[in-house]
Amino acid sequence: MKRNWSIVLVLSAIATLSGNDASAETSAEPNTAGEGWVELVSEEGPVGFGKLNDKISRCGDATLADEAKQLEAVPGQGVVASLQRSGVPNLVSKQKFGDCEVQLEFLIAKGSNSGIKLQKRYEIQLYDSHGKDKLTAKDCGGIYPHWVPRGNGKGIKYIDEGVPAQNNAAEPAGQWQSLSIVFKAPRFDEEGNKIENGKFESVTLNGQVIHQDVEVDSPTGNAATPLPEVTEAPLMLQLDHGAVAFRKVRVKPL
Repeated sequence: MKRNWSIVLVLSAIATLSGNDASAETSAEPNTAGEGWVELVSEEGPVGFGKLNDKISRCGDATLADEAKQLEAVPGQGVVASLQRSGVPNLVSKQKFGDCEVQLEFLIAKGSNSGIKLQKRYEIQLYDSHGKDKLTAKDCGGIYPHWVPRGNGKGIKYIDEGVPAQNNAAEPAGQWQSLSIVFKAPRFDEEGNKIENGKFESVTLNGQVIHQDVEVDSPTGNAATPLPEVTEAPLMLQLDHGAVAFRKVRVKPL
């Protein structure tokens, strides 16, 4: 009898474990982003940002308009877009990030200009640069240069060249393009002094590596009044410089 009860208990335990595994498999919610990823723009729309400004379009797709410098929205919700340059505000994530990997897809209009800023400070330029032979840091994939306002108050003056992409991987305007970034945030000691610069460990545009291990010693862009460097800050998508659309935006803290 003891032997029979032992067999029953063993079989019961096996059945219980099997049942638990099956339950876990059937009840688990699918993680479409993959383990550790934070969705910012998903199939459900801009889930990682606050309330959208009325000038920002939420749509299912974007295509070039008859006037190629503008975009047209296709009904839906998995895309955010600035359809034309019209003072559209930038998108800033609700969550802050330090070391991270960023993946996104973007589409720009003819002659358009946009960017993605890690920690709202370090910009990878997005631009209509397809087919261009000689690249500058203001072309697609460049690490944006520093500038200061001109003394007469008209325009800006660049004070360095930034870091151009190693090669031109940009697709034509009106096509969806992919961008992947691995970023290492700056380091600080206990007193708050910076002891290590931020770094773009890798930047990949449309499957081609365009940057590797490039340090940024200060925030890109405005060098006259830069934001203070920090360990964590939101991700920013630039929408105020031209017609651009974003989809499948996600960040993985590292």
